[in-house]
Amino acid sequence: MKRILTLITVILSSGFVFAQSGINLQELECEMLENPLGIDVVQPRLSWKIETEKSQVMQEAYHIMVASSREKLQNDEADLWNSGKVNSDQSINVKYNGKELDSKDKAFWKVKIWTNKGESDWSETNYWSMGILTYAEWKSTRWIGYNQLFPGDSVGQFSRLSARYVRKNIELEKPVKEAKIYLMGMGLYELYINGNQIGDQVLAPVPTDYTKNVKYNVFDVTKELSEGQNVIGTILGNGRYFAMRQEYKPYKIKNFGFPKMALQLVVEYEDGTSETIKTDESWKFTANGPIRANNEYDGETYDARMEIPDWNTVGFDDSDWMNLMWVQEPGGFYEGQMTPNMKVKDTVMPISVKQKDDSYILDMGQNMVGWLQIKVNGERGDTIKMKFAESLKEDGSLYTANLRDAKVTDRYILKGERTETWEPKFVYHGFRFVKITGLKSKPKIENFIGKVVYDDMKTVGAFESSNPVMNQVYKNAYWGIRGNYKGMPIDCPQRNERQPWLGDRTTGAYGESFLFDHQTLYSKWLDDIKYSQTLDGGIPDVAPAFWRYYGDGVTWQGTYITVADMLYRQYDDLSGIEKHYPYIKKWIKYMEANYLKDDLMTKDKYGDWCVPPESLEIIRAKDPELLTDGDVLSSAFYFYLLNLMEKFAGLIDADKQDIAYYQDLSERVKKAFNEKYLDKSKLVYANNTVTANVLPLAFGMVPKEHEQQVFENMTHEIEVNKDSHISTGVVGTQFLMRTLTEFGRPDLAFTLASNNTYPSWGYMAENGATTIWELWNGNTADPEMNSQNHVMLLGDLMIWYYEDMAGIKSDPENAGFKKILMEPHFDAGLDYVDASYDSSYGEIKSHWKKSGKKLNWEITIPPNTSAKIKVPASKISNVKLNNKQLESLAENVSTHEEHVIFELLSGEYTIKIN
Repeated sequence: MKRILTLITVILSSGFVFAQSGINLQELECEMLENPLGIDVVQPRLSWKIETEKSQVMQEAYHIMVASSREKLQNDEADLWNSGKVNSDQSINVKYNGKELDSKDKAFWKVKIWTNKGESDWSETNYWSMGILTYAEWKSTRWIGYNQLFPGDSVGQFSRLSARYVRKNIELEKPVKEAKIYLMGMGLYELYINGNQIGDQVLAPVPTDYTKNVKYNVFDVTKELSEGQNVIGTILGNGRYFAMRQEYKPYKIKNFGFPKMALQLVVEYEDGTSETIKTDESWKFTANGPIRANNEYDGETYDARMEIPDWNTVGFDDSDWMNLMWVQEPGGFYEGQMTPNMKVKDTVMPISVKQKDDSYILDMGQNMVGWLQIKVNGERGDTIKMKFAESLKEDGSLYTANLRDAKVTDRYILKGERTETWEPKFVYHGFRFVKITGLKSKPKIENFIGKVVYDDMKTVGAFESSNPVMNQVYKNAYWGIRGNYKGMPIDCPQRNERQPWLGDRTTGAYGESFLFDHQTLYSKWLDDIKYSQTLDGGIPDVAPAFWRYYGDGVTWQGTYITVADMLYRQYDDLSGIEKHYPYIKKWIKYMEANYLKDDLMTKDKYGDWCVPPESLEIIRAKDPELLTDGDVLSSAFYFYLLNLMEKFAGLIDADKQDIAYYQDLSERVKKAFNEKYLDKSKLVYANNTVTANVLPLAFGMVPKEHEQQVFENMTHEIEVNKDSHISTGVVGTQFLMRTLTEFGRPDLAFTLASNNTYPSWGYMAENGATTIWELWNGNTADPEMNSQNHVMLLGDLMIWYYEDMAGIKSDPENAGFKKILMEPHFDAGLDYVDASYDSSYGEIKSHWKKSGKKLNWEITIPPNTSAKIKVPASKISNVKLNNKQLESLAENVSTHEEHVIFELLSGEYTIKIN
């Protein structure tokens, strides 16, 4: 049984068994914090998942008990909350409604349910604990650090700072019952108790704008402590805190200072007393340890000759170590981290190692993100240097022009003791190839392991089709997406950027949700955006605002709204809308006040970024026939966002004046947009780019009487003038595939998805890409601009894979896949699709194969949900369900335009059409 936490407003999940009905309830194995410690939400939300071989299972009621101890709960003494039997089918996001919890309180809970198939036993006991809820409780805990350079350290364009090794001897005078550590280690930390590393997280904590909010992590260290002498040890790395570029473009790059930490160890003794040990000036440190430099852009240098044996154990002589000093706090409010840290999630074995001059080139076979573990032999003082890159030049040497000034080089200096194994702690790289120098002989390939690092989240989706190009693109998307999760969604993992650009995820976050359970990551990112908002309402291009870019666009900044909508649509998580609505509304009004002229939005910064240019050798198109006017983009997008705000206002029961405001403003924008940009003689928008037409079509701005003709003119532009290839950039591609399909051309969408000639996603794969490029012409354009691991050009492709090809889509009126729309476009061009998605209710499966007019479709609908099914058949009698007449198992059976439509409750079904 697992106790799991997710969301900014917490979801805990439970697993349990129906005693006699053959129905299990399983924990939500999603992107959640298992056995959540230190949450700072006073009303967590509870969820459970039903697992059963029975069909048509629907929950009818639940009963939750929450107690302050495990013993009380076992005796049904629910002193914190007893919901009683609640007649409801709600099994996710049930809000805790019990006694208000204080800092460090513990809560144990269990649940039972009633369904139309039987009653469950009580679940096993689940658990969560509260964090430190007020600033006052941290106030007496001193921040400690050392704001000076050591020999070998430097500031400037290429900053270097050695890691700080910190230790504290403590004595516990009684037997320990329970102990927890609450830790803020800026920028990155590793934690040790008596020589044992605590947790398997890496690059922790997640990054924030530390002047606005600081995340703390909580660890149960009961088993690590004992009566008598103990030692707490930490290593402090630089991360985003001691910025990668110091005193370099200070007007642009935000810097927070030297590494520092604040820690509380709370010990409960067996006799009922307690003690809190806090950081103060008695803690000792040295910077003369083996990590001589750690810089996210430039790499890590490790001198094994300077290792300090047993530095974090009892009995170590630290008399020559310095005392840390009290230092200024970061300035941001302290928050419990409600999203998992990063971990080593996978490993990659290299496929070859080849000699090149006096070095060796290691090929991992996959563009990956993380670091390299090495095993080497050599003499004391030998230096092994590893430089990372995404591709090679024609002569077999590293291609590094696209890395700009990032040095991306790790160095390991041997101590000269047999075989030495090493991997870095405080950096990551985006790479496929590694140039290794300093080896005395050709290494064995098994001496290297690639460690894949990203946020600890579950892969929830799988997709395979009859088209090999689409399959490879899906694999490339998978590797690119997970590689760019770094406590926030970043744009690229390899060059001197790695920033959380809003515009890269406007629609991308929605598509990503089918592959990864990223719910808490994006909930955290909404907070990052909120904290970055200016007092008058402006939103940055990058959040957290590590770069001070406030471009005041619509298509980029609108991500604040679309991500909140995605969390509701995919996870039935209304908290993002509830929490951020006032700030989003403030931005809507800010944009209206500053940039709305004659009811049209007049502010755009980036345009339809990265449209395929007129020449393969250039980055950005300059031909005006290829470019969409920024006012067209911003006005159409503003209309779209106003409609989302109207939806939000209705969902949270906002003031009716808000709804009227959005309705009035959106109608004015729509009218002005059509008056200015719709050519009523040609029935195209603006200069007739695909983007200029697809946005008003997707957003419902086109007058009904002109919709079909505008769409046909757009498809003519694609098929004839663009030879059935992509011609859109970041903005247009976000709505291209779904709009083509919605208006009746899934076949054209399939052509775009399956192309392997330029420009297309398949072209990238055909030319060796194993992730997604930043540019459609990424193999030929200016090398300094081309990241080979970006996700922004995916647009709505992944959404189209799942919703339109597999038929796995959440009903907009029943969020979070409570009701599933299963309506694949079987005629798009594929012969089969095999896809799955593990939703909050359970796994949804769709596996269809067609041969001529025959169709065989196997589907799985999870318990406590229903699905609306649509299949191509002119008669109900042509459709068989589990080899029976359709009406015997399905509900609400009807026909419409050569399709049969019906509804199913949970279960496994086979649909056949002859």
